[in-house]
Amino acid sequence: MPVPTTATSNGSDRASDNLSAPKPPALTVKRTPLPKFQIFLTLMIQGMEPITATVIYAFITQCIRMSGITHGDEKKTGYFAGIIESTFFFSECLSVFHWGRASDAYGRRSVLLLGPLGLAVAMFGFGLSKSFWSMVFFRAAQGIFNGNIGVSRTVMAELTDHTNRVDVFAFLPIMWSGGSTLGPAIGGLFANPATQWPKVFGGINFFIQYPFFLPCAIAGTLAFLVFSISYIGLKETSPKFIKKEARAEENAPLLSTDNGLNYGSTAPDTATTETPPPTFTGLLSYPLLRITLLNRGFLAFTEMCYGVLIPLVYSTSIPVGGLGLSPYQLGITMGTYGFLGGILNVLVLKRILKRLGPRRTYILSYATLFFDLGMFWVLRSVVAYYGEVNAVVWTLIVAQLTASTFIHLMWNSMALLVISSAPAGALGATNGLAQVISSATRTLAPTFASSIFSISLETRLFGGHLLELVMLIVTLVGILVSFRLPKSLNGFETSS
Repeated sequence: MPVPTTATSNGSDRASDNLSAPKPPALTVKRTPLPKFQIFLTLMIQGMEPITATVIYAFITQCIRMSGITHGDEKKTGYFAGIIESTFFFSECLSVFHWGRASDAYGRRSVLLLGPLGLAVAMFGFGLSKSFWSMVFFRAAQGIFNGNIGVSRTVMAELTDHTNRVDVFAFLPIMWSGGSTLGPAIGGLFANPATQWPKVFGGINFFIQYPFFLPCAIAGTLAFLVFSISYIGLKETSPKFIKKEARAEENAPLLSTDNGLNYGSTAPDTATTETPPPTFTGLLSYPLLRITLLNRGFLAFTEMCYGVLIPLVYSTSIPVGGLGLSPYQLGITMGTYGFLGGILNVLVLKRILKRLGPRRTYILSYATLFFDLGMFWVLRSVVAYYGEVNAVVWTLIVAQLTASTFIHLMWNSMALLVISSAPAGALGATNGLAQVISSATRTLAPTFASSIFSISLETRLFGGHLLELVMLIVTLVGILVSFRLPKSLNGFETSS
């Protein structure tokens, strides 16, 4: 009897498989149309972050020296430049979670619009600053208003669904790459215009008194234009507030509860309107969210360390232990890398994300940081052997920076993992908390990486390669932690 029973069950299993196998629908799932103008506005708001953050890079050392804070000691310039950069990330860290909660409580639109408006004011203020501490104040203001970037990611999530989210989030690295390329270019071209463009600005005393106002004003004007256009065209995306608006439409009884503005994302949940957003500690009580945020912290820390070390190692002289690249060589190299990285992300990397899913994509792409950081050891050793940067060294630089393009993929997949791990009704707060962690680790990373590099050069521990050893250990721990990411979150299969 067991044999017939088994055969029968196998037959019925096959029959049930055939009956339950209408999987053609899965193959023919339609891609939800995107609200393109809303996506465009949100991307423009996000693009203001890298532009306003990096526009001062070309002239910050001159700003500090002219402020008089160093009292003529040029060696102290780096120390005070570090204070300004740490202030930016520290203030962003303090504000970002509160922006997220505010967007849950008061709506996405109003909170998001404050970002470019505040950045415009902060940029004009920085350009008019002559003292070091006024620069610190306005740089802190930039960090505060950049802190609502988590809200913009929340809006992106609410404008999309599982059929189109990967495509839209693929544009985030492009905005960052483009802004990071445009910001320093504006700063370099328009700083000290009375000297650089004497025929146009040489006779204007204002630009002699405030030599760095023009690039800051250009960045601030761009931010204000984005605010103005968004004020007119940006719509609310929070399901809770869309539902309130729908209830207020007394003369539109046939409209659905989402008022047609949910853009294909998850339908508004009744609980969202009744349950207040979780607190900071409340969010951390979710185990799956904790492990996702832990990975986010490792990513932000190691990626920031790597970003700090590239100009530091590349520009340090060869006898001391670097590559000895000139500022011009470094600028061309980094600009080309940023531009090509954004293009590659759209053409190739998003296809990898679609095929592998966010979890496996994150694990594999994060592992490439082990190669990126290890290449510092190889590059420094090869340059020390040849005594110059030759074709071999340039080939290795190209290999390192090509592998670095996977950083875009890490952030794309991590953004999707954070969205998928958000508790119900707390998407804004979750994105805010994720940005808090990123900002906190980015505050520590520059000092950590540059200090380890200095110790490596001074003590010559491990042949002067203590830096690489420490960073490889940190990255290896991050790789091990990445395997703890859950395979499924909120119905989103992260492993396939």
